[in-house]
Amino acid sequence: MSHLSSFAEGKWSTTNTNLREVLNAVTGEKVADISSDGLNFKAMLDYARTVGNPRLRAMTFHERGRMLKKLAQYLMEHKDSLYEVSRATGATKVDSWIDIEGGIGTLFTAASKGRRELPDTPFLVDGNQEQISKEGTFTATHICTPLMGVAVHINAFNFPCWGMLEKLSMNFLAGMPAIVKPASATAYLTQAMVSKMLESEILPEGALQLICGGVGDLLDHLDCQDVVTFTGSADTGNKLRSHPNIIENSVRFNMEADSLNCSILGADINPDQPEFDLFIKEVAREMTVKAGQKCTAIRRIMVPESQVSEVMEALKARLSKISVGDPAQEGIKMGPLVSDAQVKDVREKVALLQKEAEVVFGDPVGGNGTSKGSFFSPVLLYCKNPGQASAPHDIEAFGPVATILPYKETKDVIELANRGKGSLVGSLFTFDDQLATEVVLGIAPFHGRLMVINRECAKESTGHGSPLPHLVHGGPGRAGGGEEMGGVRGVMIYLQRTALQGSPTTLSKICKRYFKGATPTHDRIHPFRKTFHEIEIGEQLVTHRRTVTEADIVQFAGISGDFFYAHTDEIAAKESFFEQRVAHGYFVLSAAAGLFVDPAPGPVIANYGLEKLRFVEPVHIGDSIYVKFTCKQKTEKEPREDLPPHGVVEWDVEVLNQEDVVVAMYEILTLVKA
Repeated sequence: MSHLSSFAEGKWSTTNTNLREVLNAVTGEKVADISSDGLNFKAMLDYARTVGNPRLRAMTFHERGRMLKKLAQYLMEHKDSLYEVSRATGATKVDSWIDIEGGIGTLFTAASKGRRELPDTPFLVDGNQEQISKEGTFTATHICTPLMGVAVHINAFNFPCWGMLEKLSMNFLAGMPAIVKPASATAYLTQAMVSKMLESEILPEGALQLICGGVGDLLDHLDCQDVVTFTGSADTGNKLRSHPNIIENSVRFNMEADSLNCSILGADINPDQPEFDLFIKEVAREMTVKAGQKCTAIRRIMVPESQVSEVMEALKARLSKISVGDPAQEGIKMGPLVSDAQVKDVREKVALLQKEAEVVFGDPVGGNGTSKGSFFSPVLLYCKNPGQASAPHDIEAFGPVATILPYKETKDVIELANRGKGSLVGSLFTFDDQLATEVVLGIAPFHGRLMVINRECAKESTGHGSPLPHLVHGGPGRAGGGEEMGGVRGVMIYLQRTALQGSPTTLSKICKRYFKGATPTHDRIHPFRKTFHEIEIGEQLVTHRRTVTEADIVQFAGISGDFFYAHTDEIAAKESFFEQRVAHGYFVLSAAAGLFVDPAPGPVIANYGLEKLRFVEPVHIGDSIYVKFTCKQKTEKEPREDLPPHGVVEWDVEVLNQEDVVVAMYEILTLVKA
């Protein structure tokens, strides 16, 4: 590898001007030269908007989800070559696994959640129908549509694969193209993964571009339809966020910055309890995984005053077993920092911390004694008076460095945790649920994620420093004030939510979903005699009536075993809210099924589920009920070997009495042959 190429406007581009060397973190030797000279950043944005955006917007969430799944599968098949490249970053095999396969895992998760939790449409109907007029002829809802711009991802050096993929998974699922700008120090690994993604030919043209080098005047050409995400230091992030064009055009800016994350040992824990060992292992692991170069790493270790000596000795013993060196060598547990510049920065930050804390383990000056590579051994500090100190709460050494902070009472540790001024994650080790409740509620406003560990959940815990694609990743204040991932929550960054008002019929057509009050359609053919593609949204069956008798109630009580007084005790029912005996709600549900079901074999495979059930009014002996059965929404499913081609039809069900009053409402899902 000589010059790192960028991928712009559908082709690879290389320059020979203003080149900077990118070095191997282990050997100090040159890996490649990097520069973005010659790139037309405005043209890159225009290309993404005019070529990539329309192609992605035209796809449904399910189509995008299937695209992400194929991409993830392709990358898994070609991951070995990425591990080879990752060695130069100083990553151990475990570090590389987190970055490479962890990143691919976010694609798998986004693909799955997108197909399970989002509709098979290019847009999202957000929330319920809002009834805003008396007669129901004027109604409202919210829709979320993909922005017509491009997502610009400016990423940090520590996770060149995961940091990119966790963002791409969301903007691709939402329907937006992306321009990725990795940190120069590890851009060669990002480029290697992007090359694999492009050679797969799975992504639509214009969906992905790559900048190796600086961003030039890229930010000058953004508009209100674009999104910028940033991961890195708060100082750099705030400079980008305050760019005049970003402010003028209200460009969406999502920031995930390094933070002074804490881990707390509960006051109820002593060295004889399993939570103590779990705490020590987690702190040591978070100090040394990726050589401590993680935005989620533990920087502040909070322990009861009475346990300081025990914690200090236990951590020193565990850290002393960490062998630092070339990760390719047998037995090496921690590799180097990413660059000599990073070593210099960490040393400077440790020197500042030493003004209010003492080093109790490690040599912040000598590193590991090697002249090659960017090595720096773990350093543990102790601050005796953290309540009066400021450095441990203000200064982050972005490497294998953490400070022990003693506390007296629960209120004190809550105050110390919150002095981080906003963190990505905090963890608490306790076996006292009341203590856990007090601490969590006390520090949650200052944290994006909290992990509470005890002996019951430790075995399956994913760890303090592991953001999961199912959960939001971000935090307030110093941590940037943004959110990423979080299942489908992360998709919302790239969608515009629009309030939509109009007649129920018009909104039904626009949203491809039946809204109450819309003009239904009727057919002489029963809907259960129709295939998935033959059923129309808004198609409605109005059933015949059934009169509820005393025998119905008695027999249902006998069959179900439900002898609740309101159904079976006339005297008690008369004295109750109901004033007389009423039919079982589940009898009404069953009787309704008997009214709308066509019993003969046909396209309907099975009842798939029932949702949003409400019993609105009581049904008395002598009441006559009927059903309005309306197709609300349809979702075609992926082929399965054990089933014929099929889809899910969501039906809106209203059960009404002889006065046309709704007595029950719910939605049922049926699997229907295509």
